[in-house]
Amino acid sequence: MGRRILLVPHTGRADNVEAMFEAADRLRAAGIEVAVCADERAEVDFGDLEVVAHDEAAAAGCEMVLVLGGDGTFLRAADLAFAVDVPVLGINLGHVGFLAESEAESMDDAIERVISCSYRVVGRMTLSVRVLDQDGQLIGTSWALNEASVENLNRSGVLDAVLEIDGRPVSSYGCDGMLISSPTGSTAYAFSAGGPVLWPELDAIVVVPNNAHALFAKPLVVSPKSCVAVESVSSTSPAIVIMDGTRDITMPPGSRVEVVRGEREVKWVRLDSLPFADRLVSKFRLPVEGWRGPRG
Repeated sequence: MGRRILLVPHTGRADNVEAMFEAADRLRAAGIEVAVCADERAEVDFGDLEVVAHDEAAAAGCEMVLVLGGDGTFLRAADLAFAVDVPVLGINLGHVGFLAESEAESMDDAIERVISCSYRVVGRMTLSVRVLDQDGQLIGTSWALNEASVENLNRSGVLDAVLEIDGRPVSSYGCDGMLISSPTGSTAYAFSAGGPVLWPELDAIVVVPNNAHALFAKPLVVSPKSCVAVESVSSTSPAIVIMDGTRDITMPPGSRVEVVRGEREVKWVRLDSLPFADRLVSKFRLPVEGWRGPRG
């Protein structure tokens, strides 16, 4: 069986579309079959490229999913890779691109590494999410690579919610919402809301109250074996839980979201062995002037 790769580009910019065609040409020249999964609204002439719908079968039979875009595009593509348990590789053509393994200026090298199979695959922890109504009936299930964000749908008021860890209440909040994040997601929405940065090799779950009106509103880092639950009060506003900004489940008043470590990881393509600290400094442009390094 021949090699096949799914390209997932951000088609909203001309330079990204150009990069898509360049990547496809190089892969096909190496004898690799290429398919493209793009936004249905994309006004792009894909020529003779095979275009597939964004559904659970999009990456079936593929060696990997190759992302050309920023973190938003990566998360949409990770959903396709996770559905059929294949690796995902990101080339950053966006802004920060924290999830990407390669930058635009290194795209040629990244494509060559894919062609020659000179890459390794590591696992990234995921979150499993389920929502129950106030009678305990299942409303829906999903998963997340970055975070599950419980958000208030009534912007004129606050969400009244109670945080529970491992079956015990921890605190109640009047808040905009609650963020339950993986280590991978600790540099994303949870970070913006005041959460800590976790090294991706660490197995843990981060809980961050979002704009909470409460004395105790500090982020928490809990065991990966824990079950984190957020209950909305029956008299409060409707809410919604959003996974990775791409999938959502509506939460009526009195409902409950439960988050645990996912049973399956996302397969993540690595092209180098640089420490996470180097990525952190590079992506956030952190000042490191004056560093002298270890002695001896």
